[in-house]
Amino acid sequence: MATSFANRFNADLLEENYQRWRVDPTSVDSTWSAFFEGFELGSVALKNGAAAGSAPAPKSDASLQTRVDGLVYSYRTLGHTIAQLDPLAHERPENPLLSLRELGFSEKDFDLTVGSKFFLGGKQMKLREMLASLQAIYSDRIGCEFMHIQNPRVRNWVREKIESRPTLPPPTADIQRKTLRTLMKVEAFESFLHTKYKGQKRFSMEGAESVMVILNAILHDCPVRGVEEIVLGMAHRGRLSVIAEFLKKPFKAMFAEFSENYMPNTAAGDGDVKYHLGYMTTRQIDGREVMVRLSANPSHLEAVNPVVQGMARARQRIRKDTAERAKVLPLLLHGDAAYAGQGVVAEVLNMSQLPGYRTGGTVHVVVNNQIGFTTLPADARSTVYCTDVAKMIEAPIFHVNGDDPLACRFVAELAFEFRQSFKRDVVIDMYCYRRYGHNEADDPVSTQPTMYAEIDTHPKVSHILRKDMLAKGAIAQADVDALEAEMSTRHAKALESVQQAEREKAINSFTESTAVFQPKFNFAPVETKVAKANLQLIAEALVRLPEGFQVQSKLKSFLLDKRAKAWANGGPFDWSYGEALALGSLLVEGTPVRLSGQDCRRGTFSQRNSYLYDQKSRDRYCSLKHITPDQASLCIYNSLLSEFGVLGFDYGYSLNYPELLMMWEAQFFDFANGAQVIIDQFITSAESKWQRPSGIVLLLPHGYEGQGPEHSSARLERFLQLGAEENIQVCNLTTPAQYFHVLRRQMKRSFKKPLILMTPKSLLRLEAATSVLADFTNDCFHEILPAPFTGKAEQVKRVILCTGKVYYDLLKFRDDNQLATAAILRVEQLYPLHKDALKAAVAAFPNTAKLIWCQEESQNMGAWGFMAWQLREIFSGLAVRYAGRGESASPAVGSLGLHKLEQKALIEQAFSI
Repeated sequence: MATSFANRFNADLLEENYQRWRVDPTSVDSTWSAFFEGFELGSVALKNGAAAGSAPAPKSDASLQTRVDGLVYSYRTLGHTIAQLDPLAHERPENPLLSLRELGFSEKDFDLTVGSKFFLGGKQMKLREMLASLQAIYSDRIGCEFMHIQNPRVRNWVREKIESRPTLPPPTADIQRKTLRTLMKVEAFESFLHTKYKGQKRFSMEGAESVMVILNAILHDCPVRGVEEIVLGMAHRGRLSVIAEFLKKPFKAMFAEFSENYMPNTAAGDGDVKYHLGYMTTRQIDGREVMVRLSANPSHLEAVNPVVQGMARARQRIRKDTAERAKVLPLLLHGDAAYAGQGVVAEVLNMSQLPGYRTGGTVHVVVNNQIGFTTLPADARSTVYCTDVAKMIEAPIFHVNGDDPLACRFVAELAFEFRQSFKRDVVIDMYCYRRYGHNEADDPVSTQPTMYAEIDTHPKVSHILRKDMLAKGAIAQADVDALEAEMSTRHAKALESVQQAEREKAINSFTESTAVFQPKFNFAPVETKVAKANLQLIAEALVRLPEGFQVQSKLKSFLLDKRAKAWANGGPFDWSYGEALALGSLLVEGTPVRLSGQDCRRGTFSQRNSYLYDQKSRDRYCSLKHITPDQASLCIYNSLLSEFGVLGFDYGYSLNYPELLMMWEAQFFDFANGAQVIIDQFITSAESKWQRPSGIVLLLPHGYEGQGPEHSSARLERFLQLGAEENIQVCNLTTPAQYFHVLRRQMKRSFKKPLILMTPKSLLRLEAATSVLADFTNDCFHEILPAPFTGKAEQVKRVILCTGKVYYDLLKFRDDNQLATAAILRVEQLYPLHKDALKAAVAAFPNTAKLIWCQEESQNMGAWGFMAWQLREIFSGLAVRYAGRGESASPAVGSLGLHKLEQKALIEQAFSI
């Protein structure tokens, strides 16, 4: 294990920094300050004198005490760098900074009697004994990093726990036997799969079996720690063993998934490989129930991290655990290469203590294979450890040798206790290896010949433990033989039952899975209108302020006075008002709402202003939280500057709290490009792959106003390409009332589908893009929306179809030029396209009329690629013309002048081709 630390721990430097610290504590860095704080170091003789029979410390050596204290500090800081962590290593790693010479000693000092008030209460001992104690604590098979923690209470808690370990009683023989049994069960399961299903990928746990010891240790501590539920996320390494041995999925169902026989009652949607599926169960631990939920996860490794956080936060809310967040534990298993390499890891760590996203701390377990696919750490990271990223939130990190399952058990219990004590993240870095390659069909010898030569002869961890137990008398050979006999038969019986079930077509693989089945998508309208009296409650609340609250004068006139006037006159209601009425009506009806995103409280375009701020005190007030005393709860959070992590979090929340309206808003859509993994792997495909429906709403600003390529397109074409099997809803709306009804429809239907909304920018304040009161009280959502038309239908010569903002440009051009022979239809919902409604709307006009699709996006973008073939299918034999920009690599031009010329040309083209 490589080390590259600066040489700053010798005795002279320690003394120099100490003198500087005495004058000015801020003059030294935080690690030195942590060492010196609260202590008064000095060159003083030991109070208790030399122990009998030992060599006394030379009185003339005034720096001895400083060197001894420095020795303690050095091991606390660097002891982990020489810990025996690697199961495949034959020698302890070296760090020159922990050499005797570097610490100011030599071998002739071994018999000096020393002591430090900072170690073991100042206990007197020979120097060799102190070194042995420090190595046993900090450099054995556990290496601990905690000196980077700034809070002395937290740091000292970890130190005391680690340094008290040698005085703890060893694990009982019963605990050792249970640990051995755990290991043997995993090994037997993996061996059975390897023998019976040769060539099938399973990403086995072999080489990392002690992960199961860690999981079981946490699970069995749940009742005493007050945890009622674990939300678990992991990639595919060892996933099948976790499902079988930790979540206790029946072997019968497990083995059925390896069958080559297709059985319709075991499949739904498109399905996914067996090591991606989710599962949930309830375990009985000491008479208490602990629910365990394993999130489904694609091969995109760390992408599941924020999803699990959102799922956990939702479960905490359901269990009324929002104050302490102690009842629901997020537990994440990582791979070493992915933990160091993928940016979403840092995003999730960063959100761990933020008010809108915290979950009371996560226990992170890194399955450190010391390799990523075929890439070694030297080519995979620039840090000493794969876990160094966790230091950004001052999480303690426990490195442990996976070949020492009892040490793994200790750090698991310690990490869990830390999480429950401080509600902060903690990391376990378990060093292990892969018995096979990246998967069982992969041969790693060609790229790692020396590593796999070592692995081929390396004993299994259960063999190491049982050899030690036999030597200590903790188990008898007869017991070992009985365990082996049991393991050899348990899986064969399950396989026979699978084969019998196949013959009888009697397998249901969805029992206790996370699958949720729901009615199919349909266009049946649902009632979304709201009575005027109910809307009045919301309208009054929106302009009501606490007594003495001083709102900014500009906002008072721009927002509050304008809203009061609009309600009094029955309109016009702008976009933000329509949204507020939609959210308020749902809250009054008992539907909770959560909205998150960058600056979403104010809104990117200063349109929402959901929170008002007192201009003197900056006290804040959210009117939508004060409509009625018994309304549902509303949460609106400005998010961290993250898309991948936050969207993943909100998606996970939506899975476990479907009764809540979950909305995520991109500041500009181009920011959401960073969340494409969540969109592709989860939002658009999770129901098909894992039967996990979600009703999440994505608000994506979209519209061509000459703001350049980065702030124009929400990439409508991407979502239309992703739309299939009625998996999502994609809408591009033109009125506040349509926005009002689509949000309410989202919570009123009997099924859940993600809703992708192209939200406006210039339309937020466009006078033409407003609604009147009757649109909210007497109407519903329209997938196809005609433009106002005063001419005669039989005289129409062209029907222009469009979606979104361009409608208002078309409408203005038609009315300004009094073109009574042109009709305009808005496709408000593009996917799933309501073909019958569209066909009926076009049928109102002569079949000789030209059919034109007009868009402001480039021809290779926007909705044209999707609508062209749809229209040709619906209106067979009728030519469909295109009016819009030509093809381009960039979403939009950067020049406002050029943008205006292009926009003018495409509008004219729609009325001339």
